[in-house]
Amino acid sequence: MGLMARLDDWFVARLPAADTWALGQRNIYIVPTRGGFTFAMLLVLMLLTAINYQLNLGYVLAFLLGGAAVVSMHVTHATLRGLTLRLKPGAPEWAGQPALLEVVIDSPDRMRHALAVRWRDRGRKGRAAPSGQTWTAVDVPAGGQASATLSFVPAHRGWHAVPPIVVETGFPFGFFRAWTVWRPAARVLAWPRPEHPAPSLPPAQPVPGDQALAQRAAGSELDGVRPWRRGDTLRQVVWKKVARSGELVSRETAAVGSQELWLDWQATHGTAEARLSRLAAWVELAERRGLAWGLRLPGLELPCAQGDAHRRLALEKLATWA
Repeated sequence: MGLMARLDDWFVARLPAADTWALGQRNIYIVPTRGGFTFAMLLVLMLLTAINYQLNLGYVLAFLLGGAAVVSMHVTHATLRGLTLRLKPGAPEWAGQPALLEVVIDSPDRMRHALAVRWRDRGRKGRAAPSGQTWTAVDVPAGGQASATLSFVPAHRGWHAVPPIVVETGFPFGFFRAWTVWRPAARVLAWPRPEHPAPSLPPAQPVPGDQALAQRAAGSELDGVRPWRRGDTLRQVVWKKVARSGELVSRETAAVGSQELWLDWQATHGTAEARLSRLAAWVELAERRGLAWGLRLPGLELPCAQGDAHRRLALEKLATWA
């Protein structure tokens, strides 16, 4: 890594980490572009030509264009000045999949044109921008707000810091480039990538201390009836009720709930990442089937439950397990 790259990293590291970034005189930078330098050289040539040939109209044109360039510098800087940037937290994603982030830009007064929102890209300085959607263009309405979406791909599970973001503009003529560098404080969670194809679920286990229920189930003691489900035997069908109502119903026995499904670390094999990948696949499969399940990791146990909140909690534990 070269000297300029180290200086760039040192500069970004000194920026305060915040999910809201207000743009003012102290955090907006502006320099001429290549087009701006070329235009300046052209103005110098026009001025020298006017001096050499004593062309009054040449003086007028050179100073008129020079004045327009100076005014454009102030317009370019003012396009960013006064804006407020806010980062909406990104939802967790699988490792290796794009994590979407939304940048909301508020303009308190006038219309702001031709803003580019992108990841900080050091390119020739030694490091490219994160993979994914690296930039987007946006116009912000007067007294309103606009959103820009960026994405990056977390390579592995766990928490990932959001890379620094650059908001820049060359409006109106492109002679100057104004930009700001923003270091968000937010982090994005990457779940372990589930094993594909998903392996079969482990067998359910009997509930400890539930022998009484098992004995009652063996005698087919009735708890009630329920609609017929695929897999029910003919002995479970309540034929009298079928004859009266014409609808298939089955006996509900006390065996329901006597078994529970545990997604256990000990039921997997391989490296730690392979085990977590299989457990993540089991979590998704059990949830799709509407089963109640629990999760067991070394030093951690989630009781049997179901639902999206339970799924997200389990995937978070898998993502952050060490």
